[in-house]
Amino acid sequence: MTIVHHPSEETLIAFVNGSLCEGNSLVVATHIAHCGKCQQAIRDLGMIAGGLLEQAEPAPIGKEARTACLSKLDDLPVEDVNAGTQPLRIPAADRAMAPLSLYDSGKWHWVGVGVQQMVVDVPSDTGTRVFVLKAAPGTRLPDHRHVGTEWTCVLKGAFVHDHGRFGAGDFDEADASVDHNPFVEKGEECICLVAMNGHVEMTGWLGRLIQPLVRF
Repeated sequence: MTIVHHPSEETLIAFVNGSLCEGNSLVVATHIAHCGKCQQAIRDLGMIAGGLLEQAEPAPIGKEARTACLSKLDDLPVEDVNAGTQPLRIPAADRAMAPLSLYDSGKWHWVGVGVQQMVVDVPSDTGTRVFVLKAAPGTRLPDHRHVGTEWTCVLKGAFVHDHGRFGAGDFDEADASVDHNPFVEKGEECICLVAMNGHVEMTGWLGRLIQPLVRF
């Protein structure tokens, strides 16, 4: 696959330092699993972070903190430790889906004409919702904008909007400044992994008419 659209540098840095919420991190990780360029960027950022850590002045740890940490290790059941060291066994053809395979998901349900949604059970304390969206070939979504953020990784097929064509592996990082009406290319259904914080607000007379029917 040829990947054109990638997460911003700020997003990759946040991914490396662990400051993303779990839902957004999952979508970024899914893109990285497809993308050699971002895999290298993550390695480079990790080396930079490691170098900065080595240069930092060591911070003393209180005796109570050390004792509390060691006591938690002593209390951990042996079977849990061993389970955590087992490699994730995923067929070679499905390894790009490895991040998503760690989570439970629901059933497909219709959210609009030609569009289905499957919720992914990702814990969140930020209100971020994660789901897989599947749209039939040729489907056009009404004009809309995002009240919040919507990060998308394309798993299959392609969609097009004002900011370009997004095919398998591409990453689309939309926020409240984006107002668009994506359409799915003909010939193949489009499946995307989405992390959404906030909601979609339809624009235009048609969008306002169907807004009560929109469920994502």
